[in-house]
Amino acid sequence: MESRHFHLEISTAKLERKSGASDFKRVFFPGKCRLHHGMEAILLLIIFVAVLGAFAIRSKNKRDSDRPTGPVSNTTQSAPKPFDHRTATPAQEVLTGQAYVVDGDTITIQKTQIRLFGVDAPEMNHPYGKKAKWALVSLCKGQPIRAEITEKDQYGRTVAKCYLPDGRDLSAEMVKLGLAIDWAKFSGGAYRALETSDARKKMWLADARQKGQMHVWKKFEASQKTGG
Repeated sequence: MESRHFHLEISTAKLERKSGASDFKRVFFPGKCRLHHGMEAILLLIIFVAVLGAFAIRSKNKRDSDRPTGPVSNTTQSAPKPFDHRTATPAQEVLTGQAYVVDGDTITIQKTQIRLFGVDAPEMNHPYGKKAKWALVSLCKGQPIRAEITEKDQYGRTVAKCYLPDGRDLSAEMVKLGLAIDWAKFSGGAYRALETSDARKKMWLADARQKGQMHVWKKFEASQKTGG
């Protein structure tokens, strides 16, 4: 019994000493206690700033990801213009059928007169004119001709690239026969390499017309009328 009482007294004494030590520190070393609380406040402030910074960075990254990556045009897109049949370019028209030969560079398909694209053959009353016509008749031979219309010329005639059933170009075939010459103004020189060596000598009137020497043409026409 005495031993238990002695142990209780010792425990009570230790507790009093511990409590006394704490009171002693608070009384004689108040700065250390304030320093401990101050460090806690600083630590909380650092954590708050770190969290706030992380949130700000995340918000900025989200705004950047929402921005368009390509260049932004300041111009507004204009409304489409209404369709105007007077200025619209129609899709390429194709005529197919039997060809009636008019002369060395002109045929008729389905009642439409068609000028062969990019070449110039002699007129019927010019040297080699009739020969050129019959050469074109021989090429067509009643076969269906495919005419891919390209434009209307200055005289309102329909111009077309005309093909035989086997795919041969009638313009190219007439040039290779030496009965038509390339007209670079309209063909871009597509058929010049196919010309025979004497083609421009034989078709000197067509050559003169291409060079703008219409006085040569007119002189020949006048001589035809007078029988000279």
